[in-house]
Amino acid sequence: MDADELVSKYNAGDRDFRWSELPQGDLTGANLMEADLAESDLTEAQLSRADLHMANLTQANLSGANLSWAILSWANLSGARFGGADLSMANLTGARLIGANLTGATLRLADLRWANLRGAILDEADLSLADLSPEQIALTQSRTGAILPNGTVHE
Repeated sequence: MDADELVSKYNAGDRDFRWSELPQGDLTGANLMEADLAESDLTEAQLSRADLHMANLTQANLSGANLSWAILSWANLSGARFGGADLSMANLTGARLIGANLTGATLRLADLRWANLRGAILDEADLSLADLSPEQIALTQSRTGAILPNGTVHE
């Protein structure tokens, strides 16, 4: 299934896209609210401005994906892999990022209010100017070089 087919099926009412293979797929601006994309391969996919509100992306591979300006509010992103992904200005309000791997991800100006970051890995992640509380930072597992909202580097 390619990106166009996925969007067509979504528009026809289908929401179950678990285990989809869409590496480098172009889903720019797609409306995929409440879609189930658990364990899908979205490596280097274009998801800029996509609406994934309340979507299930548990254990999905989003390494290198462009999620800038995406709406991921209240989405389940537990265990997802975002290595090197661009989440600049993404809306992650209330998102579940439990155990997510955000190594090297860009979350510049992202909205992470009420997001659950318990056990998330933020090594080398850029959280500069992101909206999150100090309590959320304490729940992460940043071992090296995360750039925090205040511009400091977490060593």
